[in-house]
Amino acid sequence: MSSSSANVRILIKGGKVVNDDCTQEADVYIENGIIQQVGKEMMIPGGAKVIDASGKLVLPGGIDTSVHLEESFMNATTADDFYSGTKAALAGGTTMVISHVLPEKNESLLEAYEKCRGSADSKACCDYALHVGVTWWGPKVRAEMEKLVREQGVNSFQMFMAYKDTFMLRDSELFQALQHCKDIGAVARVHAENGELVAEVGNQSAFVYAGAKEALDLGISGPEGIEISRPEELEAEATHRAITIANRARCPIYLVNVSSMSAGDVVATSKMQGKVVHGETTIAHAILTGMQYYHQDWAHAAAHVTLPPLRLDPNTPNFLMSLLGNDTLNVVASDHRPFTIKQKAMGKDDFTKIPHGLPGIQDRMSVIWQKGVVGGKMDENRFVAVTSSNAAKIYNLYPRKGRIIPGADADVVVWDPEGSKTISVDNQFQGGDINLYEGLRCRGVPLVTISRGRLVYENGMFTCAEGSGKFCPLRTFPDYLYKKMVQREKSQAVKAVEREPYTGDVVAIANSGKRDFGGSDLDTPTRPCTRHGGVRDLHESSFSLSGAQIDDNIPKRSSARILAPPGGRSSGIW
Repeated sequence: MSSSSANVRILIKGGKVVNDDCTQEADVYIENGIIQQVGKEMMIPGGAKVIDASGKLVLPGGIDTSVHLEESFMNATTADDFYSGTKAALAGGTTMVISHVLPEKNESLLEAYEKCRGSADSKACCDYALHVGVTWWGPKVRAEMEKLVREQGVNSFQMFMAYKDTFMLRDSELFQALQHCKDIGAVARVHAENGELVAEVGNQSAFVYAGAKEALDLGISGPEGIEISRPEELEAEATHRAITIANRARCPIYLVNVSSMSAGDVVATSKMQGKVVHGETTIAHAILTGMQYYHQDWAHAAAHVTLPPLRLDPNTPNFLMSLLGNDTLNVVASDHRPFTIKQKAMGKDDFTKIPHGLPGIQDRMSVIWQKGVVGGKMDENRFVAVTSSNAAKIYNLYPRKGRIIPGADADVVVWDPEGSKTISVDNQFQGGDINLYEGLRCRGVPLVTISRGRLVYENGMFTCAEGSGKFCPLRTFPDYLYKKMVQREKSQAVKAVEREPYTGDVVAIANSGKRDFGGSDLDTPTRPCTRHGGVRDLHESSFSLSGAQIDDNIPKRSSARILAPPGGRSSGIW
């Protein structure tokens, strides 16, 4: 605990405390970086800073489960490092982020992790943790995953079914990675898209779509190519396949960037079947549509390029927000990966070279409040669940984070549900020169952000220091994921049937050299002849693709007069 937070006493008075399961009028007393008391008429030591929260809500600080800070990706480096990115998070009411470490193919996971830690520890303004990408597979990766879990406080790994030839794992590799995640108690995050078909071509029921290669051959080089080459059925197929593989590996699965209605349906169906599936979407997918890719301004269209792409169906954002509201999807992240227009312009003649990524770390909380709570999709308790509490439960931080109770970390936000702001790139703290929600007026804004017991943001002013955030080691085997999986294994354990041994005669098999039809699924026997005595079997087709037909030798009659057809004699007019 830093000395600055150890000496700070804060009393938040007169507000409504909102957790994921209840709302109550209560004061909150903070000391030594910890919430000490929650209630009314408390005995408080003197010298505490009093924050008047009358008419306001007191929320657990937000946890953004997917950010990309100081990351090199597709020949570009993100516009936010750990200082500017975490500072923007605090301004938006987020007090913890989980960033990505994405090793290059054949790069050591451990070395990539240590490099990221070396940069982040000296810059982060709020608490942070790290996901590590499993971008290739082999014995070394398996050993380093275990070492990261046991010694470095990592409890989540991200696998990709997209990005062929760079990050993508084949099904067999994904199966082994998921099995290993289960063995070491890690959270298995999976980005589900059919990477093989994205790179090639296919067809969809009502029209033909092009894969990336064919789209370029057809002269489609603009940002619309990202949407054309990645239809939502490829996401839905990969989502179903990922859940199936995880179910066979007996591993809980956490699907990231769920972007379409069809993929959402797959998640909902799997949950109804009792599979241990959790899902995360992003604010961009829950707010915006793929029509942005067809904007006449190339820079505007390119600014929205991400994976999976935003979807054309105008009903998609409303559908995804509903899934967040009914717990089909558990978490909403920013997936913050900001690039400048100049960086996006590397793909001005080839959409496959536009760096994938959108900003959003600062606006996540306010945008979800506006579209989710004000929009009637969720109440304030569900808002806390999808922006903070569920993330804390999934990553084994709960109730230390994600809840306002005595003993929890003092990561607290005073939220004004009636306050409003208009989002603009001109007044943002996050990096980049674009904001996807430009001009959006949001009702619901953070007034005060407290991180680790320190008042770090108040009414637009920062008091946080670079490097004041801490790395949070994450424990393995979170109950929120693994408790149900353990119970399922017990109830669905496969057992042999107990029976008396067979003691009767067994036929002797003559070694005639003939193939045993039961030997292989690939050995399909030819159909036996069913014609007897020159009579055709009417259950068997007589049509042949070769041109010659079975009844070519039978003379054809030009016509046949039917005297009494079924239903009576026909009239003369026919």
